[in-house]
Amino acid sequence: MIAFLTGFGYALPLQVGGVHLAAVVGMVVLALLGGVLVLRNRLEDRHSLTTRQESTREEFVTDREKVHQLIDENGGRMKQSQIVDSVDWSKAKVSRLLADLEDDEQITKLRLGRENLVCLPGHEPTASKSPEQANTD
Repeated sequence: MIAFLTGFGYALPLQVGGVHLAAVVGMVVLALLGGVLVLRNRLEDRHSLTTRQESTREEFVTDREKVHQLIDENGGRMKQSQIVDSVDWSKAKVSRLLADLEDDEQITKLRLGRENLVCLPGHEPTASKSPEQANTD
């Protein structure tokens, strides 16, 4: 026997063979939502674990090492303004850090108009070298 609920211009079956259809549909929907939430939480846990591991590795990298790696990842040369854009430091901090690295001969800064080109040793443009240096390379 099937009973119908009428209202709002349509009819809904309340029972099919003694089982309330709405209860069955509700349980299925809840089971699906529960599965989706469990899956989402597992993915978030994996992501947060990976992020924590990466941030732990970054905590042990000094500012000098970070700048050196950044320049190395960009082919050994970068404009100073690109370095400033790539890190969360002020222009003044980047400038002081680059000056220290240049004093230690870990980088070379070349003036290009109103900008500085920062190069790792051996990555300087050949036009910036003296004729003797260019011939020996």
